[in-house]
Amino acid sequence: MEEFRHSYSRLCKESGAEPQETVLQQLQGLPRGRLDLATQSLTVDTCRALGELLQKETLLTQLTLSDCMLSEEGATLLLQGLCANTVVRFLDLKGNNLRAAGAEALGKLLRQNKSIQSLTLEWNNMGAWEDAFATFCRALADNGALRQLDLRNNQISHKGAEELALALTRNTSLQQLDLRWNDIGLLGGRALVNCLPRNKTLWRLELAGNNVPGDILRAVEQAMDHNRDRQTTFRENQARTHVLSKEVQHLQEEKSKQFLDLMETIEKQRKEMARSSRASAIRVGQLQEALNERHSVINALKAKLQMAEAALALSEQKAQGLGELLATSEQEQRSLAQRQAKEHRLEQQEAAERESKLLRDLSAANEKTLLLRNQVDELERKVGSQQEQLFLARQELTNTAAELKTRAIQAEERLELEKKRSRQSLEDLERLRAKEIEHLTRRLEESEKAMQERVQRLEASRLSLEEELSRVKAAALSERGQAEEELIKAKNQVRLEEQRLAHLEEKLRLLAQARDEAQSACLQQRQTVAEAQAQAGQLGLQVEGLRRRLQELQQELSNKDQEKVAEVTRVRVELQEQNGRLQAELTAQEALREKVAALERQLKVITGDHREALLDRESENASLREKLRLKEAEIARIREEEAQRASFLQNAVLAYVQGSPLRAMSPQK
Repeated sequence: MEEFRHSYSRLCKESGAEPQETVLQQLQGLPRGRLDLATQSLTVDTCRALGELLQKETLLTQLTLSDCMLSEEGATLLLQGLCANTVVRFLDLKGNNLRAAGAEALGKLLRQNKSIQSLTLEWNNMGAWEDAFATFCRALADNGALRQLDLRNNQISHKGAEELALALTRNTSLQQLDLRWNDIGLLGGRALVNCLPRNKTLWRLELAGNNVPGDILRAVEQAMDHNRDRQTTFRENQARTHVLSKEVQHLQEEKSKQFLDLMETIEKQRKEMARSSRASAIRVGQLQEALNERHSVINALKAKLQMAEAALALSEQKAQGLGELLATSEQEQRSLAQRQAKEHRLEQQEAAERESKLLRDLSAANEKTLLLRNQVDELERKVGSQQEQLFLARQELTNTAAELKTRAIQAEERLELEKKRSRQSLEDLERLRAKEIEHLTRRLEESEKAMQERVQRLEASRLSLEEELSRVKAAALSERGQAEEELIKAKNQVRLEEQRLAHLEEKLRLLAQARDEAQSACLQQRQTVAEAQAQAGQLGLQVEGLRRRLQELQQELSNKDQEKVAEVTRVRVELQEQNGRLQAELTAQEALREKVAALERQLKVITGDHREALLDRESENASLREKLRLKEAEIARIREEEAQRASFLQNAVLAYVQGSPLRAMSPQK
């Protein structure tokens, strides 16, 4: 309120007047939302300033100006300021001697202000000015915000009561009206009683101290009780309808939410089904592509195996030709080699034993590596061994060709030509095999990576198999490393032994060894062919396994589709059941609505009957009042006649007394 106080001081100074000290003191310690200036005599300047402040004030809800000795001008200024106010709810103007101008200003206030709910006008003189009070009553009829009106001690006559009755027939918001200690009388009471059947909101009307007969007061009390009952029943019905509407709305919201949630779940399940079907289709396509790739790889391997077999046949033919040439050379050199053979037989036997041991060790190591290595490593190792053997054979053949005699020059030339051809063919074969092996290794690695990635995307049940496969691979890699170390050691030993034997072996033994090595190379080629065939069989088995896995996945996919279809049907059945329940609830709600409508109709019938009964009672009361009025008129006539008779008798007695001789004889006082 400090801001309100400063604003009041400023407006007073601007208008050229001094602010009232008593008002400033009252404004200093007032509670928030309430302005109490009771018993303060307010000047016109103060009223003007307060009116200007009240136009823009947004915090005051209660204004008390009782017994403030307001003048007509000051009250008009204050009420003009309140016309634009929208927050004041309670206004007290008790004991301010408001007259015609004040009543007109109050009428203007009631027309323009829509926030005042309680108006106290006790101890004023508004009823003495009939035209101004009529203006006030017309404004009251048009007001729709006022709930309580106090008009005690306002000198309201029966005409003012009639104006109030006209206003009450049109007013639809006033609930409490206090008209005690006025001069309403019988006519005003009748006017008020006649207006009450058309007013449904007024439930408290005080008429004590107005010279109103008791039957009228009882009729007013009955009307107020009736309005009170109507208000209570209306509020109860309104509360019930509000509660029912809230419940219906809540049920509708819940059902709509449930329906929306159910639709969302169905939509999600549909999306999941579509996603799973797409994923399964993609997986099936990927597996089919992998199968096609494996088929193509197997076909390529078969073609390469056929080419390798043809090359092996050619190499066998060449080896046979070389064997024949070697046989002729052996026959020629046999005589020369017998002596050296005898000398080196023991050494050969020892070397043969060592070779057999080394061959056994190498065969064991080869068997281990063949069992542990995968297909690509076996092919690489075998190709490398073949290359080394062919290189050693070339060296031995060149050494033997250089040491042969002049008679074997032609044979050596032929052998060199054949060697060159075989060398070129072998080199071509080696390059082709190396390229094929590299291509196969890359394809196999890529396919393995792709299959691993695809396998990782499969279901969680395959993770255990992958872990076991990884453990087996790790064990195989460790065994492979051990086998490679043993093989390297064996190779080193073989090299050392070969270096020792190279100085001791003769030229013939070198030729025989070359022949044996060529034969062993042919055997190894056959073994590689057999291993390639076995690898092709293993790949076929893997393809069959993949096919079976694909069939299993398709079966699982079909099972999942069936489960999803069953789930969708179950959800649809549940949705139908929920829809049935919702329809039952809707029917129940419609039954409740029909019951409410029936109750409202019954209430209307009851109110109509009650209204008719009230009208009958009012007509009976009116007839009784008319009879009472006639009786009172007759009693008044009888009283007048008795009074005339008494006056005639009194005059006669006085005349008799004045004319009697006793009065003449009585002494004068």
